[in-house]
Amino acid sequence: MTGDVIPREQAYAAARVVLDAALGRIARDRAIGRLSPEAELIVRRAERRYAERHGTTAPTNRAA
Repeated sequence: MTGDVIPREQAYAAARVVLDAALGRIARDRAIGRLSPEAELIVRRAERRYAERHGTTAPTNRAA
């Protein structure tokens, strides 16, 4: 039965590939102004939370 189990490292690596691809798409869409105002707000909030948790500074407001 344990032969059917995916090793933790492999599962994390696969999840990281998917997450990195999604973040890349979001960054590209954001850079060319394709995110809706609601999505932009969600991204900004997530960046702020990440910065607070990791002791970094959040990106400043960018001129559109």
